[in-house]
Amino acid sequence: PHTTHNTTTALKMAHFKKFRETPAPVNYVAGLGRGATGFTTRSDIGPARMMSEMPGATGAPADAAFGKPPPEYVAGRGRPMGGGAGGPMGMDVSQQQQQQDEAESSRDNYSDANYDEFGGYTQSLFAGDPYEKDDVEADSLWAMVDDRMDERRRKRREAAQQAEIAKLRQARPKIQQQFADLTKELKTVSLDEWAQLPETRNLVKGTRKRARPDRYTPVPDSVLLAGAQAEMATTNTLDVRQGFQTPFTPIPGTPIGGTMTNLNEIGAARKTVLNLKLHQVSDSVSGQTVVDPKGYLTDLNSIAVNTDAEIGDIKKARLLLRSVTTTNPKHGPGWIAAARLEEVAGRLSAARKIIKKGCRECPDSADVWLEAARLQTPANAAIVLAKAVNQIPYSVKLWLQAANLEPDTASKRLVLRKALEYVPNSPKLWKAAVELENPDDARILLSRAVECVPSHVPMWLALAKLETYENARKVLNKARETIQTDVQIWITASKLEEANGNDAGVKLIITRAVRSLAAHQVVIDRDTWLKEAEEAEATGFPLTCQAIVRETIAVGLDDEDRKSTWMEDAESCLAHGNVQTARAIYAHALSVFPGKKSIWLREAYLEKRHGTRESLDMLLKQAVGYCPQAEILWLMAAKEKWLAGDVVKAREILMEAFRANPDSEQIWLAAVKLESENNEQDRARGLLVKARVRAGTERVWIKSAQLEREVGDLPKAAELIDAALKVYPQSPKLWMMLGQVQQKQNQPDLARRTFQRGLQNCPKSIPLWLVAGELEENAKCGGSAARARSHFEKARLKNPKTPELWLAAIEVEQRASNAKIADTLMAKALQECGSSGLLWAQAISMESRPRQKSKSVDALRKCDNDPHVLVSVACIFWGDRKTEKARSWFNRAITLNPDLGDSWAYLYKFELKQASTENNNNNSENNNINNSTLIPTTTTTTHNTNAERVLARCVAAEPHHGRVWCRTAKQVENARLKT
Repeated sequence: PHTTHNTTTALKMAHFKKFRETPAPVNYVAGLGRGATGFTTRSDIGPARMMSEMPGATGAPADAAFGKPPPEYVAGRGRPMGGGAGGPMGMDVSQQQQQQDEAESSRDNYSDANYDEFGGYTQSLFAGDPYEKDDVEADSLWAMVDDRMDERRRKRREAAQQAEIAKLRQARPKIQQQFADLTKELKTVSLDEWAQLPETRNLVKGTRKRARPDRYTPVPDSVLLAGAQAEMATTNTLDVRQGFQTPFTPIPGTPIGGTMTNLNEIGAARKTVLNLKLHQVSDSVSGQTVVDPKGYLTDLNSIAVNTDAEIGDIKKARLLLRSVTTTNPKHGPGWIAAARLEEVAGRLSAARKIIKKGCRECPDSADVWLEAARLQTPANAAIVLAKAVNQIPYSVKLWLQAANLEPDTASKRLVLRKALEYVPNSPKLWKAAVELENPDDARILLSRAVECVPSHVPMWLALAKLETYENARKVLNKARETIQTDVQIWITASKLEEANGNDAGVKLIITRAVRSLAAHQVVIDRDTWLKEAEEAEATGFPLTCQAIVRETIAVGLDDEDRKSTWMEDAESCLAHGNVQTARAIYAHALSVFPGKKSIWLREAYLEKRHGTRESLDMLLKQAVGYCPQAEILWLMAAKEKWLAGDVVKAREILMEAFRANPDSEQIWLAAVKLESENNEQDRARGLLVKARVRAGTERVWIKSAQLEREVGDLPKAAELIDAALKVYPQSPKLWMMLGQVQQKQNQPDLARRTFQRGLQNCPKSIPLWLVAGELEENAKCGGSAARARSHFEKARLKNPKTPELWLAAIEVEQRASNAKIADTLMAKALQECGSSGLLWAQAISMESRPRQKSKSVDALRKCDNDPHVLVSVACIFWGDRKTEKARSWFNRAITLNPDLGDSWAYLYKFELKQASTENNNNNSENNNINNSTLIPTTTTTTHNTNAERVLARCVAAEPHHGRVWCRTAKQVENARLKT
């Protein structure tokens, strides 16, 4: 096929040559057939005008200006371009010789015979005289005169010429100017109009020659046999990429002339060669067989064939790198790049040859030797590296690579010890050698290493870790003497003392470390010291951590910035989980500011979360000693004792708090709560009597009335409230309590009058309006929906834009079965309080089930992050049995406001219902979600882990708000119940 192709190409070239030698036809214009011919306009050559029309022309013919030529005049003979027959200038040799003789004879001949009217004398008159400086000066002066005269006339002459040209162009404009208006209109031509323009016709006449079929020339058998013999002589290393470079094999059906007598022998030879290669390939760069004889063809199919663009890039890069290595053969990176290029191209043998040449050209480049070793098999790489270390015995990289190539540990030790003989001051070599030894031999090597490399701190520290306590102290002392500016040696010494129980030595070492580093002008900022303290805590050395904080926490701080900066540092350490560091910061801050209650509280909360009960008690005892007026510290100390079950100790702490704060309301109420929770009602009453005398605040009176309500003494409670109202008539809570007590005593009219008096004194109290409205609606107390409606209208007039009042009025109409009035009130409420999530949640529940989703979308658009709306949406998903979505929305609601008890109650009920549904396998259960059954009372599920988890989270959050939550929690029978 190759011979056939060459023959066809030769025929085509012969035909093309004959075509090029054929003369062109008459009137042939190149490119005319494809519309590529040029054209010339008047703007290119100027207007066609007569000589008389040109500026400055006199209208005389050329003969009048120059005269007739002399007889026997030949144009161009003087320069010498004359024509004629004969030699190269139209004359024979004798005529040329005759002219030369005449020129020699007429030299310096200025007679009339040598004068010509047209050309003047044959030569210059003064050609024979010397050209001196005077002549040069005279010529320059005359040239200046000519230039000056020409400058004077130039402007006038050019102006006249421009005017004449403008006049002529106005009379005879250019074609470009004539078509200027049409050219401007071309911008309005659309693409469709351009596409409709006709194409140029092929004006080349004549018939095209028919394409001739390809001709094939049979290949002799000798060529194929030679290829087979060459294939047999290949090397015993096979690259998997060579699977694509197979010799030519005749394809069945291809027309090949001739007789192939040895075709079977060639096929057998190819098979033999392939089997030989597959069996002989046993080495690669990694030293293992990389060609699987059974899966060889599968491997070939998995190889990505380079595209033409990639091959072209490789060729360009190869040419460029060849230029680099040729122009600068001592440049090692050039050889490395060239070798890697060949490796990427799949020519590993070529890469090895290139890097071998690079090693000869750059024998002192360690990188070139390393690249040469990488391209070789492990055995050959060891030989290459042996040559390399002989050439460059002080290269650490070569020794390390040579050690890595050794198969066993003993050989690696020998190589590294040999390397240390040449490079004893290399920390990398010492480290590699020590890692191969056992602890005893490693200690010996490190002893020698610190002598050879005394400035390397990690070696000193490693040696100290391997030594005994006494020897380690000696090693670290020697290290401090050798390296006086490194902080790690001091910190390691401190850790050593702490590990061996010398707590006093820890503080002493860190103190000396700070002084020594400052004396040697070593500047270490606070952040670095804090990081060292955190690292010491992470490694289990809390005393070292505390010592570092104590000595360095005030470095670089102003006095006025210390407290705020230390609090920020402590919070940052807690965020990172470094409790000991934060505790040390608080301890140091308290030593500087012992009277700051906020610092004591922060550390108390820290001990409560991360410490023990004993450490918290000890801290609170110190806190109340420094801050006896801080009531919250006394209360925390008493509460911790109470939670621990030590009621007697809690009473003692409160007694001490009484002595320090005799008129403190919080301490009195805490003492009352302590006695009340332990069913010591008489002691609680006695404390309240004293509290009303010593600190007769509103809360003390309210607590006294609540205690009497809880024990069931309603007349006593009413008496206390009447007495309290004389002191605090503006207290809405006292009016509400009095009205509720009177309701319990079956005195609705008296309660109604009480609420009216309360509203006169507290017209802005929304809870008082709500409680009075409930009484007006209660039919047992002589109320009705009409009276409640009137009451809430009056309330809204005095307290506009109050969502709670609107919601109470809507619920009154719903309970009275006035759905239309309720819808009307809801519409008015949403107009007045459009951003109230409480109203939007009620509006969603009032809609029919198909319209609840659209209503919830409107609610989310108005108040997206309101927990009431989120709970309503979760209830919709709950009703649709979309459990995961409902749980997600419930969790989102409690995350936004964990203090809202209603959200926790809904989620807890949801989890209980889900557990009940799973246990009973009843998926058709209808989830009744009503406020009346919001708080589960009897249903408990011991196996419901989700419900238990929700309950634990709710107890930790301790919610205090919520319409249903507060109504349930403040009932007398639930007064002592916890979350």
